[in-house]
Amino acid sequence: MPASQIRLVDSVTELLPSDRDCIGVTGSHGGVSAARYAIAVRPRLTVFNDAGVGKDHAGIAGLELLESAGLAACAVSHTSACIGQSQSTWLDGVVSHCNPSAAALGIRPGLTVQACAALLGAAPLVLNDRPPQTPQTTSAFSR
Repeated sequence: MPASQIRLVDSVTELLPSDRDCIGVTGSHGGVSAARYAIAVRPRLTVFNDAGVGKDHAGIAGLELLESAGLAACAVSHTSACIGQSQSTWLDGVVSHCNPSAAALGIRPGLTVQACAALLGAAPLVLNDRPPQTPQTTSAFSR
């Protein structure tokens, strides 16, 4: 199988049909509503944030839904990466939970997201080290 493309998206809703079979590194929580977007795209692996897991495991409930669709998924600990920030997930994320399909690929709790990508033979991702540009706006308060 050719190397999977790594896609960093702050929200799983930003994955596109052309991202099929990618490694989708998101900043999204791993709940059921987020999982539905991943099912539509069908990444090879989708990485979420466990969002503290939450009541009734709502922060990772999407991992089971993705398993039922035959898709690998994992979540990183909310203490290792910032929720909503895919670059933080990529740079600092440590897996806290994974579904059986992800485990079959070698993904397990304690691995970094970058180690997971390497397990899947993904090409290295080079991030732009420049700080994000802040839009220049003018308001009555800035005069």
